[in-house]
Formats: sequence, C-alpha cells, structure tokens
Amino acid sequence: MTITATLPDIDQSLGALARSIPGATRIFNEYALDFCCGGKHSLRAAAAERGLDAQAIAERLAALQPQADEQDWQQASDEQLIDHILTRYHAVHRMQLPELIRLARRVETVHGEDRAECPVGLADHLEHMLQEMESHMQKEEQVLFPMLLRGLRPMAGGPIAVMRHEHDEHGVALQRLADLTDDITLPRGACNTWRALYVGLRAFRQDLMEHIHLENNVLFERAA
Repeated sequence: MTITATLPDIDQSLGALARSIPGATRIFNEYALDFCCGGKHSLRAAAAERGLDAQAIAERLAALQPQADEQDWQQASDEQLIDHILTRYHAVHRMQLPELIRLARRVETVHGEDRAECPVGLADHLEHMLQEMESHMQKEEQVLFPMLLRGLRPMAGGPIAVMRHEHDEHGVALQRLADLTDDITLPRGACNTWRALYVGLRAFRQDLMEHIHLENNVLFERAA
C-alpha cells in the first residue's frame, strides 16, 4: 500500500483519486463529495460546486495515513473484489434496508401528525429502493459478475452500461432520501427509534456510496 507523498492534482476526477489514494473516500464523505455516481467530476469542480477549498482537501488527501483495515482494491484480483462486494455490500444492504423500513414506518406512525420534521414518505421510498437494488444486485450476481469471472470482459460492455445507469438512479434515490430527512439531520427531541433510524441511514448511505465507487471506479474501469 502506497502512502501519497505529493499533493494530488485537483483536476483529477474524484473517482481516480478514490481509486489511487486509500482512505480518500473518508475525506470525500466528510465534505459530502459524490465520488461514486459523480466520480467523473474533478476535485476542483466538485469542490467549487459546494463552495469548498479544493486545495485544502488535496492537502488532507496528501496527509492520509492508510488504516490497518484498508485494502487497496485496485491491486486485488477480480475474484477478490467481487467476493468483497458480495459479502460486504450486497449481503449487508439486504440486512440494512428491511430494518430501516421498519424503523421509518414506526417513526411515521408515531410522529407523522405531531412533528413537522417527521420524514413522511421515507418508508415508501426505502421500500422502492429495496426493490430497485434487489433487482440490480441480482443482475450483477446472475449475469455480470459470472461473465467477468469467466474472463469475458469484451462481452461485458452492455451489462456494465446498464449497471452504471442504475447506479446513477441509486444516486438520485440517495438525494431523495436526503431531501426527506434534512440530509439525515435529527430534530431536537427525537425519540430513540428516530435516532436509531438516522444512524442506520447514515451507515447505509456511506455503504452504498462505497459500493458504487468500487464497481464504477475500480471493477468496471478495469473491465473496460
């Protein structure tokens, strides 16, 4: 694993920086920079859009020290990367979403009429996300990943284009989630169920962004 010694080029794309600098995604998450679906935008452009100092972010990237549990997935084999995606993300999303839906329904039932900040419609939105993501993950598990593992990269262009498009739709769904929850910001006096819901939503959002990053910016780029 290589420690970045020089200041990254702020005209590099977020996806390229996330691929080449272990731990960069932690920094991007802090600044709410979309390195997965928006991974083709340069650090300069993405920072400017949010009124951030791209140079300061680049300095933080340059100072990163790799975490003991971080792996440079750019160096992993297709088999290792796909296994990681299946176990760390596909399986986890299938556990996360049903519980988040349950919690959202509870919060809506209890607080939907007496709290203006209640995320009314969140449970339905999460159910839609679950349906869309389940369909997406099955396509990867049954078609695309076996194709890549058999070394059929030249045939994978079509399925990869479909998966990239669906990743963009996941990004739109995450924005809708943020809109419904004031960017997952707890209101004052929120009950424990509401708190648990938002903790889970933050973890889910970060996991999904990391998941899309590994596919869009590492696995799919390699296949192309």
